[in-house]
Amino acid sequence: MSQLKVILSGGPRDLPEDDRKQLVARSTEKIKHRWGAGYEHFVHDGEFVTVDGEEYAVYQWERRTAIAE
Repeated sequence: MSQLKVILSGGPRDLPEDDRKQLVARSTEKIKHRWGAGYEHFVHDGEFVTVDGEEYAVYQWERRTAIAE
């Protein structure tokens, strides 16, 4: 399966930069990233950026949900 480099944009300000760059399956439409006591949800709207000569898909923050107990 082909992989895609992504950047998570928006969401919590304290989300570390290291967590914002990820490698996901190319078919991934949404990313659910666990952070603190919940999940941050990100979606791709078609935007791409080049960082240090490498192309990244930009996934924008959509919402936060709590972890079910």
